[in-house]
This record gives sequence, structure tokens and C-alpha cells, in this order.
Amino acid sequence: MAQQLSHSETAFVNKTFPITLVCDHVYFQDNIGSIFRISEAFGVSEIIFIGENLPFTPRKINKTSRSTHQVVPYRIVSNMDEIKPLLENPEVETIALEIADSSQPIQRFKPSKNALVLMIGSEIHGLDTNLLALANSVVHIPMYGKNSSMNVVQATGICLYELTNALG
Repeated sequence: MAQQLSHSETAFVNKTFPITLVCDHVYFQDNIGSIFRISEAFGVSEIIFIGENLPFTPRKINKTSRSTHQVVPYRIVSNMDEIKPLLENPEVETIALEIADSSQPIQRFKPSKNALVLMIGSEIHGLDTNLLALANSVVHIPMYGKNSSMNVVQATGICLYELTNALG
């Protein structure tokens, strides 16, 4: 019979991947906290939040982040112009997570560079078209129901799982 392991008993390897997660106007505090938690779980090296007046209420974020917001490096920028040099860096592959006319299923995507930027959109409007235009690749998650979207954190988790597997 299987026995559940405690955190200290797991054999998971601590590893940080060269992945920067760019969050375009993600405003729901539960999602912000969960983005920290999923980013820590998948070894994201940095999170960049784009937006003004983001609701970074520590108590609410801590509830869903389980204190990972104190571990994962992050920064907040007011607009995309502040990170445009990163997004246009030829050493970095910029990936947009969005359903688009040119998107491919995430499980078919193969990174061509070692450093990745994954851009995710807001809960309401998705990814800004100006950010989408800067992407080297656009990926989507195939869905089989009638709905064409899912929660931003769930989608990010699926995408980070595929990307970290592809990077090894």
C-alpha cells in the first residue's frame, strides 16, 4: 500500500530553469499568489508582472502562494516598454501562451534556445496584441470542451510542465 510522503521525504531535485514568466495585467490576488506557487514548483527563475496598481496584498497573496512569493524573484513594471529589451533579445526565445491563428499545441513546441520568456495574459482580456507581436512562438493548450479558455494559473502550470520537460 502506498504511503504519502512529507515534503522532506520527496526525492524531487531542486532546479531553476532559465524561464522568465511575464504576466500581462494579471490582477486577481488568488491568481497572483498561485502564479508564485506554480512558478516555484517548476523552477522559474523570475516573474515579471506588467501593470499599474497591482493588488499585492501580502496576506491574500500569501494564502495561495504558501510563502513562495518570498522565494521566487519578481519585479513589477508599469508597461511592456520597460521589458522590451528582454523580449527582443536574440539570445532569448519569447513564447506567448494564447490561442491565435498561428499558435501550435504546447506539446509540439520545441525550444530552439536555452533561455525562455513565457508570456501569459490577463484573466479578462488575454495577452496584449503588442506583446503577442513580439513573440517568437505562440502556443496554445488543446481543449476538448465547448469552452475556449481556462484559468490563467492552470494554463500556466500546463505550459510550464511542458517547457521544463522540453528543457530537461
